[in-house]
Amino acid sequence: MSGAGAKVRAYWELGKPRLSALAVFAVIAGACMAWPSPRTTPPWDLLLATTLGTFLAAIGSAALNMYRERHLDPLMQRTQRRPLPSGRLAPGEVLTFGALAAAAGVLVVLLGAAPLRDDGSRRPGDWNPVAALVCAAIVVSYVVVYTPMKVRTPLNTLVGAIPGALPPVVGHAAVTGRLALAQLVLFAIVFCWQIPHFLAIAWRYRDDYARAGMRMLPVVDPTGYRTAVTMLLYMAGLGIASFLPFVLQMAGERYAAVAVLLNVLFFVPTLLAALTRRESAMRATFVTSIVYLPLLLAAMVWDRV
Repeated sequence: MSGAGAKVRAYWELGKPRLSALAVFAVIAGACMAWPSPRTTPPWDLLLATTLGTFLAAIGSAALNMYRERHLDPLMQRTQRRPLPSGRLAPGEVLTFGALAAAAGVLVVLLGAAPLRDDGSRRPGDWNPVAALVCAAIVVSYVVVYTPMKVRTPLNTLVGAIPGALPPVVGHAAVTGRLALAQLVLFAIVFCWQIPHFLAIAWRYRDDYARAGMRMLPVVDPTGYRTAVTMLLYMAGLGIASFLPFVLQMAGERYAAVAVLLNVLFFVPTLLAALTRRESAMRATFVTSIVYLPLLLAAMVWDRV
């Protein structure tokens, strides 16, 4: 690969594109859930501005996280090949890229996601400060709060779940231009989903995290008992949160049926992982979680009221 091509690839890797793509999916789901007509979708310009802005904020946050952890990533096998520890990018390049991407993302949402007015009309060009503030909260909570907490307390996982759960709120606020109860429901679903999802990863890489001095729950919980209990507690919370769209008449009976099926599908490997703490069970939990969230959000949008 040429020098320019290798540089572009390194910048692309900075943004953790697969994880950022999941955030974009959640943004679209949130916007669709806020759109008044279940038979139509939000306008393309609104979706483009909101998804692009949130994607830029997400990749900017990931890059700034790597910049702040540049002294820790070389200590972990799973992060040694990242652009900074591998020497493909310099710290200044990563800092500049992260700051510009994050700022650009917030500005795109502010200036491009024109919300619905009280009369149901839209005027492209209207600013959306609420959606932009939520988008900015993703960056601040991830980079300023979550990142330093990794080496201080195992509660970092709960804090890190906050920015991860905000993308559907950005999408919903992009349409409404205000905060609403439905956004709290979407936030709760993605928040609870992240805990078993991430702990399954953290358990498998607990030795790696320990080498870097990161106080993930599996690192300070050698027996795995607290990790298992936490996974099951938030799995139960996810089961409750995933039914709120049906209870609050955000989605219909078809969604409720899909939610039951998906919750069973996710609960079984999570229970096995909690009981056995085996690597294979943790991996199954992780893989199932990747399938669970997009399908649940898609079912919610498909059967939205």
